[in-house]
Amino acid sequence: MKAVVADPLGGPENLKYIDVPDPEPPAPGHVVVQLEAIGVNFIDVYFRTGLYKAPETPVRLGSEGAGIVVAAGEGVPFEKGARVAYAMARGSYAEYASVPGSSLVPIPDDVSFEQTAAVMVQGMTAHYLTNSTFVLKSGLTCLVHAAAGGVGLMLVQVAKILGATVIGTVSTEAKAAMVRKHGADHAILYSQQDFVAETKTFTGGKGVDVVYDSVGSTTFHHSLDCLRTRGMMVSFGQSSGLIGPVDPLVLSQKGSLFLTRPTLANYVSDPDELHWRAADLFKWLERGSLKLHIDKVYPLSDAASAHRDLESRKTTGKLLLRP
Repeated sequence: MKAVVADPLGGPENLKYIDVPDPEPPAPGHVVVQLEAIGVNFIDVYFRTGLYKAPETPVRLGSEGAGIVVAAGEGVPFEKGARVAYAMARGSYAEYASVPGSSLVPIPDDVSFEQTAAVMVQGMTAHYLTNSTFVLKSGLTCLVHAAAGGVGLMLVQVAKILGATVIGTVSTEAKAAMVRKHGADHAILYSQQDFVAETKTFTGGKGVDVVYDSVGSTTFHHSLDCLRTRGMMVSFGQSSGLIGPVDPLVLSQKGSLFLTRPTLANYVSDPDELHWRAADLFKWLERGSLKLHIDKVYPLSDAASAHRDLESRKTTGKLLLRP
């Protein structure tokens, strides 16, 4: 079968579309999935560059896919032909993937493979951030950085579903229009405006209850100044670079702040939690309260272009690969 690997680690030019062995017959508890749509996420960039360490060489990329079960091991509640999706099982940049059955969720009949691949990682990230890491509800206000990105647009929408007030930062007026269209109450053009000052203006000087920051180096320390007393800083990515050491004393000086650095894997390792999150996302999709924006679909062989576009920050919404 064909797959994409990083060999050697480095830039998008190091992604290679190669022949690899077909998956072995599945062991108990595993399935083989013929992939129909594959999600592209920043975690793939982190593995490609070596920021996140992978045990194998060359490095297999991708952690999100949707497709059809072609073989099932013992003890898996999915039969051949079932439409399934998964997140946080690496190796999805391929025609087939061997996946633990505990990582799979069934795809509703009226949801497409592309829709599902667009929502698993980024949608469940938005779900755990707003339903578990910091529980949003009516009367609370959040600041979402990179609000027009894949996770950002999901965060904006899920936060509004939960009743919160949403402030989003974006780089262009076109992106500002997009995040407003998806429910944001306010949009800040960080390339032209001071997002700390604007956030304080929108909150009457109080600050927000929580900041969701996937950008990292260029936004982290200023984001702390956007929080109310005892607010929470949720740092869940570093697309602009690593943040570096943080002195805990800074948190007390800025108002007894909370700081957390969560990751999706710790919020979906329990199958019951995984299915709860997926069920909510599919329900919102079917109701139309969660709208997907798939920016572009690339052939699997052109994964390098998808990575270049993702890192350029010129894209909005979700990027997909198709085998």
